[in-house]
Amino acid sequence: MNNMMRIKRWWQTEPAITQVLLGITVAVFLVEWLMGDGAMLVFNSLGAKNNQAIAAGQWWRLVTPMFLHMGLTHIALNGVVIYFMGMQIEAMYGHWRMLAIYILGGISGNIMSFALSNNQSVGASTACFALFGAFLTIGESFWENPVIRQLTNQFLLLTVLNLVFDMFSNGIDIWGHVGGLVGGFLLGYLLGVPRIGKIAPLKRIVATVILVIGWLALLKMGFTNANLTV
Repeated sequence: MNNMMRIKRWWQTEPAITQVLLGITVAVFLVEWLMGDGAMLVFNSLGAKNNQAIAAGQWWRLVTPMFLHMGLTHIALNGVVIYFMGMQIEAMYGHWRMLAIYILGGISGNIMSFALSNNQSVGASTACFALFGAFLTIGESFWENPVIRQLTNQFLLLTVLNLVFDMFSNGIDIWGHVGGLVGGFLLGYLLGVPRIGKIAPLKRIVATVILVIGWLALLKMGFTNANLTV
């Protein structure tokens, strides 16, 4: 009974989903390390984003890349974002909305990467940018709140700097980052933020339609491009 009480208290008082996601990410990284961290063959066997494999029916590769990382620096940088951004998003949106933003936002990033990049890729950055996007939703919806407005300006600057850095860096899947950012932004409207306030129903409907149409269009583009490169 004491254990059940501790679990209930943990769920009520801690960013539980953030902690679980970070724990899974670290556990997967340890598996990578045991299998031979850094080998592209290892990443591919564990589920890296691979356009030809996705086109062949391996849809899980739109999910698994966000739990894989290419080295200690890669997971450390993303781990910091998962922890600190995750805590804030989970506090504002709640546990299950935070999980939906992270997973579906990460998938959005991988779908855009599937459509616009032929490179194999891994990393939680797609999901991390979705967290940034979800915060920007709050900023747009509750701009009259001075605290939210100040935080939004800071996160918007950080997001822009990250995207600019991506443009001048090699080996960065910028399309995955953009897709995650846009996906998180739209998901923020779709899911709503009842802990803070009400978002206009029309905004939620429009965001949902744009998100679904965007997914379908990018998937079609991805399958078309994958078939052309066979």
